[in-house]
Formats: sequence, structure tokens, C-alpha cells
Amino acid sequence: MTVSTTPTQGWQGWDAYAPFYDWENARTVGRRDVRFWVDLAGRVQGSVLELGCGTGRLSLPVARASSRFVGVDRSSLMLEKLRIRFKRARLAGRASIVRGDIRELPFRKRTRFSLVMAPYGMMQSILKDDDIRATLKGVAAVLPRGGLFGIDLVPELLRWEEYQRQVSFEGQMESGRHVTLIESVRQDRRRQLTIFDQEFLERFGERTTRHCFSLVFRTLSVSQLSEHLQSEGFRIDAVLGDYCGTEWSPDAEVWIMLARKC
Repeated sequence: MTVSTTPTQGWQGWDAYAPFYDWENARTVGRRDVRFWVDLAGRVQGSVLELGCGTGRLSLPVARASSRFVGVDRSSLMLEKLRIRFKRARLAGRASIVRGDIRELPFRKRTRFSLVMAPYGMMQSILKDDDIRATLKGVAAVLPRGGLFGIDLVPELLRWEEYQRQVSFEGQMESGRHVTLIESVRQDRRRQLTIFDQEFLERFGERTTRHCFSLVFRTLSVSQLSEHLQSEGFRIDAVLGDYCGTEWSPDAEVWIMLARKC
């Protein structure tokens, strides 16, 4: 049976997800965001902070394009995978990771970044307005005047069809274990939450282990986030509808916001 409760915090579930995150991402089609963030990091020509860096899907290529890169994430298991990858890529000299909560960024007062990036729905894992405001205050504190904050929203969350126990992916992991993802989707439209109940069946020989957890995301509109950004001292530079720079529209496939600290 899958998890039926709704996490009260968006970070819940990610440690349990860590062993399967890369495996599932390799099977997810249509994410063309890597080049966008790499190009953005190259244009700012300075240090970069990634919120919710996870296992480093974006961190490695962005770190290569940056003079200095820092990734922050709450999941120690995710960060351990990224630490190994930085070491193998010989990026340890200019790339580092910090375990912390993005609502309370763990940096000294004089720490500054040229770019802060919140990719692939990262801001939508923050479920309460007060926590969004706290996150934006922290971002503003580590950006100099004119520093850039990039946000990538997933617009289709509330349009996601509810379903029960569908096999989403099946295949073999590098460890040799056979994995099946059985997924359910629930909508809490009153609170604008989409809940993904995940059940990973990990089979090795005759032994099967079941891993159950839930991930929850909040739908944020461009207007909602614009109000929050402006309240915390940002101006909106651009709102894009794809990773090639096309102008935003409500039915765009992605919603990218670029804001500068005033």
C-alpha cells in the first residue's frame, strides 16, 4: 500500500527518494534546462548558488561554467552522491556543497553570489507563504545589488490527472537491482497542492524491498511569485515560456522568471 498522508513540509520524502532519484530522472523525457542554466551561469561570470541541488543533475555542468559554485540541499543522502561526483570530476577546488534549509540559508553575512538559481520547480516545494518570504529574504541577503535570481516553475501541476497505482517506470539500476515505480497522484486543489505517492519495488534475486514515501509540490502562478519577489526588493527582468528565451504565456510549457535585486 502506498503512502496516503500528505507531508506538511516540501522537503519531506527526499531522503527516501535519494537512492532512486537519478534512475528516474534518466527516464524522464523533455527536460531541456541544462543548457539554459549553463549559459546563464556563463553570462554572469561570477559565483553561483543552486537551491535544492540534489544529486547534481544541473550542479556539475553549471559548476564547470562558473568561477565558483555552491549547492545547498537539506538531504544528506542526495549531497553525498553529489560530493562523490564533484570529486570524480575534479571540481572540488571551485565547487562545494552545504547541507541546509533554503528558508534559512547557512551563509555568513558578507557571502555574495552573482547568480542564485532555483531550477525545476524548486520554489514549489515551499508550501507556505511565510516560508516563501523567508527564502526570498535569504536569497536577497546573498545577492549584491543587481544580482540575478533565476526561478523555473512547473506550470502543469494542478492540471495533472489524479490516478492510483500506475506503473510509471520499470528497469534495472546500476547496482543490478530491478526497480519498479508504482505511482499515485492526488490533488488538494483548495491548497493548490499536488501529491505524488511513490512506491519503489526494489528486487534483487528472490528478495523484494518496498520503499514508500510522498512528495508534495505547490502550484505557484507568475503573478503570485512576482508579488513576493517585488515585496522582498526584486525587480522582474524577464518571464520566459521555454528554455530558448520565448516570451511567456499562461499556457507555456515552463515558466521561467529572472529577477534582479534592487
